[in-house]
Amino acid sequence: MDLLSPMEWTALLLSLRVAGWAIACSLPLAVLTAWALGRYSFPGKTLVDGLVHLPLVLPPVVVGYILLVTMGTKGVIGGWLFQTFGVRLIFTAEGASLAVAVTSFPLMVRAIRLSVEAIDGGLEAAARTLGAGPVDRFFTILLPLMAPGILSGAIVAFAAAMGEFGAVITFVSNIPGQTQTLPLAIYAATQQPDGDAVAARLAVISFSVALVALMASEIGARRLRRLIGQG
Repeated sequence: MDLLSPMEWTALLLSLRVAGWAIACSLPLAVLTAWALGRYSFPGKTLVDGLVHLPLVLPPVVVGYILLVTMGTKGVIGGWLFQTFGVRLIFTAEGASLAVAVTSFPLMVRAIRLSVEAIDGGLEAAARTLGAGPVDRFFTILLPLMAPGILSGAIVAFAAAMGEFGAVITFVSNIPGQTQTLPLAIYAATQQPDGDAVAARLAVISFSVALVALMASEIGARRLRRLIGQG
């Protein structure tokens, strides 16, 4: 007997795709944001830092509502995208990726920023005296030393994206085969009289994915630190 039904497999694979695209697309911005916040002082830095981390403290439903009013087909940005390019994010898997990217973004920034702040500034100063420009210093010194934080942040954010519920259901609804990710499928199963077994199976899978991701984050970051001589 198959472990999961076709619809349950669809929810799992959709969750993996949504989380994967969310992290892949937002990771470069997270690296640059963490680098700027960890290395430079500038006017409004406290405000920027607060805005970046706001999704951590806002209820996910509020995040979803903000996306709904800004990125929906009648929103300021979403309306322009729809009318100009025919791009619609609401009620789509792409919209789900956007929702989980917003909620998981601060997790990546925090992990990467810790790596940035742990880097000895003398390394950059020495490279500067040897004639290395800002771009060279970033790619040859900072980026390799940031790698453990990048890996850890990306994997933890991926696990969090797999489990996001409130922002997704508020922004893209719960449409089987289109926007119904793993957490939404669990919720739908609990609303059915005979859905306890389905909910239990999906909950075990969700638990397992999260645990494996956290273990992979720790092991991968530890090995990278040893590789670059940080631990």
